[in-house]
Amino acid sequence: MDTQNPALQIRSEVGPLKTILLHRPGGELERLIPKYLDEMLFEDIPYLAQMQIEHDKFAEVLRANGAEVLYFEKLLEDILEAGNVKEAVIAEITAGLRVNSAPLKEDIRALLAGMPPRELTATLLSGLSKKEVPHSEAEKRLSFYIKDEYPFYIDPLPNLYFSRDYGTVIGTRLSVNTMKARARKRESMLLQHIAEHHPRFRGCKLWHSHNEPDSIEGGDILVLSDSVIAIGCSARTSPEGIETLASRLFAEDETVREVLVIQIPFTRAYMHLDTVFTMVDVDKFTIFPGIADSAHIFRLSPGGQKNRGGIRISQEKNLARTLAKSLKLPAVRLIATGGGDTWSAEREQWNDSTNTLAIAPGKVITYRRNILSNEILRQNGVEVLEIAGSELVRGRGGPRCMSMPLRRSSTG
Repeated sequence: MDTQNPALQIRSEVGPLKTILLHRPGGELERLIPKYLDEMLFEDIPYLAQMQIEHDKFAEVLRANGAEVLYFEKLLEDILEAGNVKEAVIAEITAGLRVNSAPLKEDIRALLAGMPPRELTATLLSGLSKKEVPHSEAEKRLSFYIKDEYPFYIDPLPNLYFSRDYGTVIGTRLSVNTMKARARKRESMLLQHIAEHHPRFRGCKLWHSHNEPDSIEGGDILVLSDSVIAIGCSARTSPEGIETLASRLFAEDETVREVLVIQIPFTRAYMHLDTVFTMVDVDKFTIFPGIADSAHIFRLSPGGQKNRGGIRISQEKNLARTLAKSLKLPAVRLIATGGGDTWSAEREQWNDSTNTLAIAPGKVITYRRNILSNEILRQNGVEVLEIAGSELVRGRGGPRCMSMPLRRSSTG
């Protein structure tokens, strides 16, 4: 069994939560511009002050229930105190700039290098606009006026508060995920620097690195038990990315024996598996109605031909029976959101009713606004802790999306 880093330990979706990583929404949200919303993966512009109030209440609920809350921005600021790390981060940022002019790249590098850690952290998260880089009229090239209407040299990261996606702890290792959209790739790059240099991650090994070619995102990864991982094949996670991770798990973690692949419709509305399906207890799941019938299910296990990466693949037909068999349970319960009513389910799924965060077996955090879905969870014996989310939800993500669990206790 892998025992690399005791500070990282996830063998269950529902084990009592001990440590979690969040990002408090910040100035990056104030750089959303209506005509670039699609490029930034947003459909609306949130009110930041209210968003921060809601996020702080979310963190309070986590702490009140025994979880240590770490913040991405603080960990990043910590590692930027070291000069060699700061140089390495700036070098990688500069190399990725969509800037053809070598002198301009050097100007940006020098500007970043001159910033103290806190200011540099804020810039790496909220972006660097062209207005913030000194230009004399003599230095401006023709491209500055003609093709460079886009206002940023370094893009803001408005999706960063969805910390679930760019990193996933499985066992005692971290998967630094390859994000599908360019708008989110820097999130994973910065996380990898944190994992490599912050004392909280000392000795951490990686299942996956941020710059690998095939996309895989944490909203599609559910650690169902010590031996079973579910991964959604979605608009954001590729089958090649799933096979790569599965082959590494089978080869290097003797406890993981199955990966259940759940293929969901490749649409924005169902961008990740956890927008339509999450685990709320050792034998209970909440699910958006219709997904159980429309999803294609594949069981991956060790073995098989070398040209398949040493993976044996079989197709399954019934989600509930497949889950029960894999988890060695007599049965599992699939709890339909919206009380099973189609219209109510669609309305509440738009507000992430299925995106629950389990903080202990049978105990979850949800958005208060999903009244019917929360009530049906309670009727099925699940304790529901509600948080406000009128602004948080505008980014199209719920409590699970907004959190990266780092350590959970065993469910026993």
